[in-house]
Amino acid sequence: MPRLTRIQREQAIGRLHAGQRPRVIANDMHCSIRTIERLRERYNATTSTNDRPRSGRPRVTTARQDRHLHRQHLRDRFRTASESARQTIGTHQRPICAETVRRRLRTVNLSCRRPARGPILTVRHRRQRLQWAQQRQNWRHQQWRTVVFSDESRYCLSVADGRARVWRRRGERYTDGCVVERDAWGGQSIMVWGGIALNRKLGPVVFQNIGPGRGNGVNAARYIDQVLRPHVVPHFARHRNHVFQQDNARAHTARLTTDFLQQHNVRTMPWPALSPDLNPIEHLWDEIQRRLNDIQPRPTTAAQLTASFHRVWNAIPMAFINRLVHSMYRRCMAVINANGGHTRY
Repeated sequence: MPRLTRIQREQAIGRLHAGQRPRVIANDMHCSIRTIERLRERYNATTSTNDRPRSGRPRVTTARQDRHLHRQHLRDRFRTASESARQTIGTHQRPICAETVRRRLRTVNLSCRRPARGPILTVRHRRQRLQWAQQRQNWRHQQWRTVVFSDESRYCLSVADGRARVWRRRGERYTDGCVVERDAWGGQSIMVWGGIALNRKLGPVVFQNIGPGRGNGVNAARYIDQVLRPHVVPHFARHRNHVFQQDNARAHTARLTTDFLQQHNVRTMPWPALSPDLNPIEHLWDEIQRRLNDIQPRPTTAAQLTASFHRVWNAIPMAFINRLVHSMYRRCMAVINANGGHTRY
């Protein structure tokens, strides 16, 4: 027999006050006559149709056990709820369930989320990142506007970035319409180089005649011939007060590359290892990937991917580039606040 709702209970009391008999009201509301009589007795005693307070189901963990669960998951953030449940004996002398652990953790604002990914930072890496950020924490736009940030990135025809979602029913996980088919290695790809500065974009360069190998097939000779000689050297010949930023890839730190830059008077900025979060051009690569994913129909050959990349690169507004350059102060402060560790960038 269904339970009366709050509105039905108030209607029943109103009809009782109007002089209707409990049996008539019970027949209309499809409940027993005893339900209407108890409702009248409770209303006469409390002047309310609300239920009396109930004790509820007894908790299976004590307050001390709750605090212990909180401390365990703060000490080991990757500890699973199932593991804690197996090791916790509740008040009924049996292990508690994992959902109980999750409810206890939610009371202290601990929720299960996908972890962020970052490079492996040793003590030396953290110290170098911290020192680099501290040396430049007082830089303002006047200093950062003279820095040219550069980097390489690879774009593949087949992309699986984990952002796609599918609407499906239970049991339809492997239905053809619910499966995203991707090449295991991304299919054909292009390797590109680009540089950004305040109100400027250098490149882009789509590397030619590169093959598989360390450093994505870009060696010092290709880096000099396809990037430095046609793009970087002419820019620094016109802007001698600018500084060239590049990471510590093998093609960048090779003796052939460093000698070439010194011969052409290109000043370079020292760069801490494993610091993509300090390079604003990384966010440009991500924005380009998002825009490439939105292109319909998707490119099916390397030539089409190259043409699409050039169109997206040219469509990036300069205001977006300037915002990335202006974020350098916040990036440095984020590294300092993290004591050289990972940041949200």
